[in-house]
Amino acid sequence: MAYTSFVAVGDSFTEGLNDPPVGTTGATQGQADRFRGWADRVAERLGQVQPGFRYANLAVRGKLLDQIVEHQVPLAVEMKPDLISFCAGGNDLLRPGSDPDRMAKKLAGAVRDLRSTGADVLLFTGVDPRDTPIMRRVRGKFATFYLHIRSISDLYGCRLVDQWSMQGLRDWRAWSDDRLHMNEHGHRMVAAKVLDVLGVPSEDSWRTVWPPRENVDARAKRREDAQWVREHLAPWIGRRLSGRSSGDGLDPKRPDLTPFVGDSSIL
Repeated sequence: MAYTSFVAVGDSFTEGLNDPPVGTTGATQGQADRFRGWADRVAERLGQVQPGFRYANLAVRGKLLDQIVEHQVPLAVEMKPDLISFCAGGNDLLRPGSDPDRMAKKLAGAVRDLRSTGADVLLFTGVDPRDTPIMRRVRGKFATFYLHIRSISDLYGCRLVDQWSMQGLRDWRAWSDDRLHMNEHGHRMVAAKVLDVLGVPSEDSWRTVWPPRENVDARAKRREDAQWVREHLAPWIGRRLSGRSSGDGLDPKRPDLTPFVGDSSIL
């Protein structure tokens, strides 16, 4: 199918943290339009094969499932695109007391609304957190939610992007320093996986095989972990305790469904 329009819905993963565009070395928290990400990469490829292609990205970092369903899903429904991506719930699962069964019911209702427009809908499982020291403690909760997503995808005839099976994403070289968001390599892999699911050729492959890494000195690893706690984990916990979000005050980077070409050199 040649898609003529695409709307991306979600949180930081879909917004594109931390994948800066060509010609930049990064972006600050307030520069939401400075990130590319897998969704932009997919839109750029779809725009290459379909003249007049239109794209909107409504995702905002830090948003919870309920917020995405309340604020972004209705906008996507109104836009009536050919293709909608919907990935949400990761920020909820990181919070104590989150219920993957309740979350799945909320997500299913939103998927039903999105599919009622006639659009193809992309759903996502997350990456297996077993290699992440903190998140692996709640691996069962993540797995339960992702199994629900598989069931919802089957029930409503969605296209499923299974990141759990992407072994290349289990390597830290696919992730940025905060260990929560993918870097350029990770976003490229996800974009290639999405295009594969859509049946659109891509120059990239999601089946990345990383070269072996040199052994890391144990003391250096401890210093690296301590630095991560100071620079990333502690601020994240501080925001949770204060009720703040990294997305507070930020607007979507592409709020309107408008023509989009992008940088054809990236895929």
